[in-house]
Amino acid sequence: MVTSTYLGTSTGIRLRHDQPTGTLELNAKTADLSASAWAGAATRDFRDVDVEALEAQLAQRLAWAERKVDLPAGRYETLLPPSALADLMIYMSWSAGGRDAKEGRTVFSKPGGQTRVGEKLAQLPLTLRSDPAYPGLEASPFVLAHASGGDSSVFDNGLPLAPTDWIRDGELTNLLTTRHSAGLTGLPVRPGIDNLVFEGADPQAGPTLDEMVARTERGLLLTCLWYIREVDPATLLLTGLTRDGVYLVENGEVTGAVNNFRFNESPVDLLGRITETGRTEACLPREWGDWFTRAAMPPVRVADFHMSSVSQAS
Repeated sequence: MVTSTYLGTSTGIRLRHDQPTGTLELNAKTADLSASAWAGAATRDFRDVDVEALEAQLAQRLAWAERKVDLPAGRYETLLPPSALADLMIYMSWSAGGRDAKEGRTVFSKPGGQTRVGEKLAQLPLTLRSDPAYPGLEASPFVLAHASGGDSSVFDNGLPLAPTDWIRDGELTNLLTTRHSAGLTGLPVRPGIDNLVFEGADPQAGPTLDEMVARTERGLLLTCLWYIREVDPATLLLTGLTRDGVYLVENGEVTGAVNNFRFNESPVDLLGRITETGRTEACLPREWGDWFTRAAMPPVRVADFHMSSVSQAS
């Protein structure tokens, strides 16, 4: 699908942006419906989508599910693939409004009417950024606001967008602002950009998810997260369910599929518990793929990921 947007204003702005957007999702189930697996990809033109590789991934995961293991709720070392990480980081970016933070209403607020800009959120050199010219994730290079809200303004339409680091080397560097909210808060003007990229210290040469599995003594490997909802805006505590495969990793190998869980996690707190990042790659968010498709994330290893209860979701 290609969406063409024409922008004209009474002050003489005349701009056009053509945005190609494509997604592919595959879901496979065993014959008795006791196990399922999901894979997806986002693309601009489908020439870069390897359907056979996605199908092989699903077949492998269904094979892993031939052995079932019941585990209790608790905190587990957990490997998050790019899709699962994207869903958490996208929600965090949607919650990073500068005005709300300045007014004391979000996880990015600080007492005394201040924000947490400049604060270290992660010990690892993690970077979360947006760039309208990022290869493969190209987005509008100027503001396209169809309505005004807390983090967008129709009066900013046509404003050029530049590469923006939201988090750089683990430090919160920017929050979302319009020209109006920037004036109210004293923060720089940082409009939203329609893509999101997460990078570790070595985004192009880091380990693959398979390599991270091979160096795991005991932990969980997620497939994706689902039904994500906010519990507490002050900490950005989110809850949701695992879905379409959670696997037990022992001594560097996947040894079976475990039951699904409800999780309770704050993506901001999670940043401080990431102990390893892999290679950044384009991915399709599972939960937010209907609204946000342009993401590039690495697999990550998280200490003490909180599986708060066992779920019967499949």
